[in-house]
Formats: sequence, structure tokens, C-alpha cells
Amino acid sequence: MAIMKAYWIRNTGTTTELFLRDLPQPQPNAGQMLVRMRATSLNRGDMLARIKRHSAADGRPAGIDGSGEVVSVGANVTDFKPGERVLFRAHACFAEYAVVEPPLAARMPDRLSWEQAAALPAAYITAWEAIVEFGRARAGEWVLLCGVSSGVGVAALQIAKSLGARVIGTSGSAIKLAKLKALGLDVGIEGRGGAFVDAVLQATGGKGVNVAVNLVGGSAFPGCVRVAADFGRVIIVGYVDGEMHPEFDLEAVHGRRLQISGISNTPLTPAQRAASMQGFMRDVYPALELGFIAPLVDRVFDFDELPAAKAYVDTDQFLGKVVVRMP
Repeated sequence: MAIMKAYWIRNTGTTTELFLRDLPQPQPNAGQMLVRMRATSLNRGDMLARIKRHSAADGRPAGIDGSGEVVSVGANVTDFKPGERVLFRAHACFAEYAVVEPPLAARMPDRLSWEQAAALPAAYITAWEAIVEFGRARAGEWVLLCGVSSGVGVAALQIAKSLGARVIGTSGSAIKLAKLKALGLDVGIEGRGGAFVDAVLQATGGKGVNVAVNLVGGSAFPGCVRVAADFGRVIIVGYVDGEMHPEFDLEAVHGRRLQISGISNTPLTPAQRAASMQGFMRDVYPALELGFIAPLVDRVFDFDELPAAKAYVDTDQFLGKVVVRMP
């Protein structure tokens, strides 16, 4: 039996840590394919220790997306064949091999490297859900991205701009905001938590934003509600600040007919995950293939440096995506 290296994640009580294991190389069942991993990305949602649904007290496989080569396919797989280069979402991607469901995979654009392709699936599909599926952003509308420098934030910025929307982004780093101007960020607001309300209202002439995407957490949520325009859409993607019980202005939500949505991959059925992939392929993939949108990779680590890559992500110094390349 072939053995492979794989990283698992466990809860230490206050955070999570990655540890290396030797495991049997998986084999695809009918309707699956085996992929040799070439690169994988780090996603904060996969690393969270404080969320019940993400608990890792006993250890679990980690890594939720990546890029690689198809090694073999199970029965009834006709969309892909061995040797093809693919990008995908899957479980247990911090490993030398991963089993992938074909509906959650796509052929890699030729112009992208392994590392660039690995930065796409989780971040850009989530951003598509936030901006297109739930946000329903349209040309000329205002989109607020709280935490714009994250992987999903940068992807959401690119997707919103491709639709013709005007984008306001918040970040605790003026340097990151300045760099994102090159990607089309219209208004950058330096500050953390909810310290953006006055600046957002000023930028929008007091009307507020049509879509507010919260990648920060509870500290930013009341502000997102305050700056949402009539019929605005508030989308909750992450809560890196750990604040789960913020103030909730029921009158504002009711009086302005706001819609509040949460985005998590955890409760989705295989069919729902496949539907999100199809939306990404329809609305975002062509721009990636043509080079109109390109993933922003902050730093690349080697596979044996994965714990160091996680430590780097925990510092919040990165802009875009942190990626790990396989040997």
C-alpha cells in the first residue's frame, strides 16, 4: 500500500495547529478522481478554532482547495482524464494526493501557474457567492468590502469591478489599500472594526451601499447595517475578530428592507456545491482564462513549511492568498 504525507489540524484549546501524518494514499471510488497535488492554498475558514462547526479537537484532515494533475479516475468519470491539469475544491488537500469530485473541478487556464490556480477555488467561489449570488451586485452600485485585503476580499473586489460596480474597501493597513488601488479599488478606508461608517456615507453621498460584504466579523456588522442603503444586501462571510454577538438594529433591517445572508460551505449538499462551481465557471472563469482577472498570491511556501505558512497567515500581514507548493 502506497503511503503519502498529509497534514491534519487539531484544536489546542485556544488556536489550531497543523501536524504531519503518514497515511495510505487514497483511491477514487466511482464518480471520483485521484489528483496528485501540485499546490494548495490556506483558507482561514478551514483554520478556525473558535467556531463549533469547525472544531478540530481530535484532529481532522485539513486543506479545502488546490491544483494538480489527474492520476486516475473512477468508474463513470468522463469529464476528465489522467494527465489533465485541474483546479478544485475538495477535502484533505494538505496532502500529496487528494480525491476530487469532478463537479467541483475545472481545467486550469494555460496562463496560470500551479500556485496561481491553487489560489482560486475557495476564495473566488466564495466571492462569487457574496457578490453575484447573494449580493446581486450590478453596474453602478456601491459595494463595501470589510476586510478587502483577504483572499476572498481581493477576489470580491475583482469580481465586483468586472461587473461595473464601485467598490469601497476597509483594511487596517494603508499600504495594502494603496496596492489594491491598482486592482480598481475606488475608495480605501483605513481602520478596523466598524470605524468606516462616516467615510462610507460620505463617499456615497449619504445614500449608503447596495452590497456590504463582512469578512471581519461582529465588530464590523453594526456598521455594515448602518451604511446599507434601502433594499441593501448584507453578506456575512467571516468572523476573524472572534466577535459573535454584535448589536443588531432590527428597526434598520425592517425599515430599509435589508437582506442579511451568511455564506458557509459547511452545510451545503454536493449538488449545492456543484451549483456554486457552475456559477463561478459561468461568471468568473472566462475572465480568468483571458487574463482580465488574475489571482493575487502574496507568498508561496514549500509543503514542509506548511505550519510556518499558517503562522504567517495568523499574523495578518498577507495581501491576497498564501499558497503552499508540493515537492
